[in-house]
Amino acid sequence: MNKTKRIIFKTAIKLFAEKGYENTGIEEITAVAGFAKGALYYHFETKEELFDLMIEEGTKLLNNSIELKFRHCKNALDKLKVILMIEIKTIINYEDLITVVINNTLGKTPRTKKCQKAVNSYVEKIKETIEEGIEQGIFYDIDAEAIAFVIFGITFSSLLYRLKTERKVTAEQIYNGYIETIVRGITKS
Repeated sequence: MNKTKRIIFKTAIKLFAEKGYENTGIEEITAVAGFAKGALYYHFETKEELFDLMIEEGTKLLNNSIELKFRHCKNALDKLKVILMIEIKTIINYEDLITVVINNTLGKTPRTKKCQKAVNSYVEKIKETIEEGIEQGIFYDIDAEAIAFVIFGITFSSLLYRLKTERKVTAEQIYNGYIETIVRGITKS
C-alpha cells in the first residue's frame, strides 16, 4: 500500500471508530488525511470499498499472526494460549480497527454481514483448536463452538475494560487473567 493510500486508510479507520461508518463522510476522511477528495477516489471507488479493505486487512493480519505462531506449538493448549495472546495484543495495538468491527457486527446489513463473516471465520479457528485439544485429551469434552464464542466475547470485552481503566492494563495482565479463568477452566489436569 503506498503512502497516500495508507494515510487515507488509517484516517478512515480512526474516524469510523470515533464517529461510526454512517456518520463519516468521504470529505471528512480526505480533509483529516490532508488530501483532496480525488486522492481517495484514485485509491478507492467507494467508502464501502475502503471499509471492505479494513475487514480484509484486519482478518489477514490476525490469521497470519496465528499461523506463524502455531508453527512453534506442540499441542492445542499451546495454540489456544497463542490465540489468546494474539487476540489481546490485536485489541491493544489495533483498537480503532477492532472498534469498527465490533460496532458493525450486529445487524443484517451487507456491511454487518461482512463483519459477522470475519468474526465467524476467526471463531472457527478457536473452535478447531478446542476440538483438537479434546481429541488430544487436553480439554474436557465440551461444546467447542460455544466455548470458542465465549473466548471471543470475553477477550473482546477486554477492550471495554481497557477503555474503562484508561489503558492502564497491559496485554500480559489481561492474558494472565484469561489463562487463569479460561484455559484452566477447560483443561484437564
